[in-house]
Amino acid sequence: MNNPDIGKLVLRLTLGLLMLLHGINKLHSGVGWIAGELASHNLPGFLAYGVFVGELIAPLMVLLGFHTRVGAVLIAGNMLVAIVLVHMGELFSLTQTGGWALELQGFFLFTAVAIFFLGAGKYAVKN
Repeated sequence: MNNPDIGKLVLRLTLGLLMLLHGINKLHSGVGWIAGELASHNLPGFLAYGVFVGELIAPLMVLLGFHTRVGAVLIAGNMLVAIVLVHMGELFSLTQTGGWALELQGFFLFTAVAIFFLGAGKYAVKN
């Protein structure tokens, strides 16, 4: 069976739910450590609250299919910031089992990029 709209829905639900869980965790644990990372790069700590846009609001947009492409760009931007701030030293590293050290971050980033190009599909609130 060939149904691209179901495939887009599966991608949206997967990315949205998995990223949303990270945002919910930050609601509980706070963003202090992110503010510290920003400060170490001479950036203002209040920017840490932007993570709530990239890990709560944007995933909800993607999950619902509400301005999905905007939500996907916000997630991709969130992941680029995370990679630059925290993971640059691992960019070309492998794990002990041979996987890329940034598999999770790469999954979030490239799935968001794919959703940006694919769009929400017909099972969405508003494309």
